[in-house]
Amino acid sequence: QVQLLESGGGLVQAVGSLRLSCAASHTIFILRATAMGWYRQAPGQQRELVATIVNGGTTNYADSVKGRFTISRDRVQNTLNLQMNSLKPEDTAVYYCNLFWTRNYWGQGTQVTVSS
Repeated sequence: QVQLLESGGGLVQAVGSLRLSCAASHTIFILRATAMGWYRQAPGQQRELVATIVNGGTTNYADSVKGRFTISRDRVQNTLNLQMNSLKPEDTAVYYCNLFWTRNYWGQGTQVTVSS
């Protein structure tokens, strides 16, 4: 069973930055993952893709975060990271880590709140 744990969320003012990290219960899962990503869900809205990275390193971003967010895999720490810069109030949401290895696995989420 793969367990994912997100960290790094919190309260930040607009134009500030936060860095989210996601660790797996066993590092082998991150090494074997076909793809990993970050998703978010704001109150009353559906969960949406923020950014993904596949095994070969190709990344994909939602248009709303392009140029502001950067997804990366730290192969030393065996974590998935999301650097979020120039944050906006509309980025406020619960952010979820996702790992795909034969099936989808989800973390419990971390709250990001951006004040104006």
